Amino acid sequence: MATAADWLGAACLVGGALLALAAGIGVLRFPDVLDRMHAATKPQVLGVLLLLAGLALRLRTPRDLGMVALVAVFQLATAPVAAQMIARAAYRSGRVDRSLLDADELADR
Repeated sequence: MATAADWLGAACLVGGALLALAAGIGVLRFPDVLDRMHAATKPQVLGVLLLLAGLALRLRTPRDLGMVALVAVFQLATAPVAAQMIARAAYRSGRVDRSLLDADELADR
């Protein structure tokens, strides 16, 4: 017999998988580096967090919850740093159309 936590966990798993799918499609379909970087980080991180929440609701053991929490912390710590490094490398290599930027804080003054 399924409990409410099992149903909520299943909903989180499906929602997280759909967000990860949307992130993958965005990486393939968006035209430039900054848009792809945005698609690779924003919905992907939320998708992974929803997947982890669904997993935590399904497993419910203290050891598994600790591991899920560690994965969530590392995901939240590394995704923004990776996005920043990708954007900076793209900017420095000239792959960013600077006319599309609202504010160019890295430009030489």
